[in-house]
Amino acid sequence: MLAEMRIQDLGVIDEATLDLHPGFTVVTGETGAGKTMVVTGLHLLSGGRAEASRVRSGKSKAVVEGRFENLTGSRAAALATEAGAEPDEDGALITMRSVAADGRSRAHVGGRSAPVGLLSDLAEHLIAVHGQNDQLRLLRSAEQRAVLDRYAGEDIADVLDEYRRVREEWVAVAAELVDRTARARELAREADLLRLGVQEITAVDPQPGEDDELVVRARRLADAEQLREAATGAAYAVSGSPDGDPDAPGALGLLGEAQRRLAGSDDPRLRELEPRLAEAAVLIGDIGAELTSYLESLDADPAALEQVLARQAELKALTRKYAADIDGVLAWAATAAERLAGLDTSEEALAELAARRDALATRLAGIAAELSAARRVAAEALGKAVTDELSGLAMGQASLQITVRPRPADAGDPHGLDVDGQRLHAGPDGVDEVELLLVAHDGAQPLPVHKGASGGELSRVMLAIEVVLAHSDPVPTLVFDEVDAGVGGRAAVEIGRRLARLARSHQVIVVTHLAQVAAFADRHLVVDKSAAGGVTRSDVRTLDESQRVIELARMLAGMESTETGRAHAEELLALADGEKHDLALSGRPRPQKTRRAKS
Repeated sequence: MLAEMRIQDLGVIDEATLDLHPGFTVVTGETGAGKTMVVTGLHLLSGGRAEASRVRSGKSKAVVEGRFENLTGSRAAALATEAGAEPDEDGALITMRSVAADGRSRAHVGGRSAPVGLLSDLAEHLIAVHGQNDQLRLLRSAEQRAVLDRYAGEDIADVLDEYRRVREEWVAVAAELVDRTARARELAREADLLRLGVQEITAVDPQPGEDDELVVRARRLADAEQLREAATGAAYAVSGSPDGDPDAPGALGLLGEAQRRLAGSDDPRLRELEPRLAEAAVLIGDIGAELTSYLESLDADPAALEQVLARQAELKALTRKYAADIDGVLAWAATAAERLAGLDTSEEALAELAARRDALATRLAGIAAELSAARRVAAEALGKAVTDELSGLAMGQASLQITVRPRPADAGDPHGLDVDGQRLHAGPDGVDEVELLLVAHDGAQPLPVHKGASGGELSRVMLAIEVVLAHSDPVPTLVFDEVDAGVGGRAAVEIGRRLARLARSHQVIVVTHLAQVAAFADRHLVVDKSAAGGVTRSDVRTLDESQRVIELARMLAGMESTETGRAHAEELLALADGEKHDLALSGRPRPQKTRRAKS
């Protein structure tokens, strides 16, 4: 649960700490005081979009921190641990979101910097925020289908996952078949060209780096005479005349003469130089031997040069067509071979692909029918559950019907699928259209909820849906932002009662302007706005019992300064306390009694 939230420099809120009850916490305040910033803070903690305009004027950034408790063994705790977050000593997890005045946003989880996406992942298991925008979203067909699937839970989730997996494969195979059939000639020409290229390269059989090696070898063969002359002159200078001419002793001979003269000297300093001359003689001797070996290996065969030049011509024919060098040619050949493997446009290949498509279509149709049947069962149960809730929200004659109809495929629909003898559109979520219909009273025609309900009735319908869904929702903290808009009187009392009942299984946080709803809270927070020195700021404080009476009286048409208003507030609190006492004992609200306000 969310035990505490701290807000700093967010909108009109300078700095405030919200101490939240594990049951039902209500947030109230004058219009414009900053109640919306509380919900904005919760959205930010849930990984919602950050807007620089929400940063308090004159401040560098806005900060929202949340402290979540009792997470041991939960999926949220596992996600945080995987991200490197460290819980507090008592196991609580601190999350933080900051929004800079330039729009940059940062997140921290368990004292560690984290991507904002991690807050979104955690929120899926920790907190769900429901506001008036959520009501509008529920009027869309896709959202209504999502509501039904959410209510059904695993009964639909597993089938829907399998449907999506098979559909993805079916769509891919069908698209490939259409592509291959339409481009059969073009693909056949491409395959012929690739095949010829691979055959040509295979016939030449080039080796990696062979073109560079041939360049070196060809240069050596073409310049054999010049190389022989250079090597012979060098060998003569090193080793001397091959016929032993004393007038041409070479470097080795001169070194030997120098060694003898130094070795026969009486001066020790000269004799010390003799070993160094010996080392030089060894080095020069090695060079002479290598020159002799080079001369023996030097090939001046014109036939060998002709073979090298012919091989170079073969390789150049490949590099002109396929790549800049032989390594590139080999890479092209490998890619072409892979491409050829996927370009089978033969009748047998197309027939095999069509058979695979049809088999997947048959399998998908069976799963789609199973999904539709599961939705129809869930629709009946959800409709009954919501209708039961409406009876307690001053809409006793109203009922909610949820229709699950097949969606026909248009002519030429690429995703048309035959299901139980009908051609239907197989979308990502199945072949069904789901619609919420409201029957206002017995004998009335079922109408879409946005047409069959007034503004206040629509709020009650949506709240009834949220209450029913919440009982099957694993998220421990539920936030309702003025979902009671357009509601008053006895219906408002019933909304408060329902939220109190919901707080028996969830932590419930409600932002409201209705005293009848606020009276049922276990903890009452009020957002106060003040102005000093031309600066407007708001803070959040927790009300005690006497302060609650004053705040509820204010909410009852601004009657906080009158005895009558306070009497109304006290009676409302007494009613709510009695209802909550009964809930604690039996889990059910007691029958409503008519009460007259004190005058």
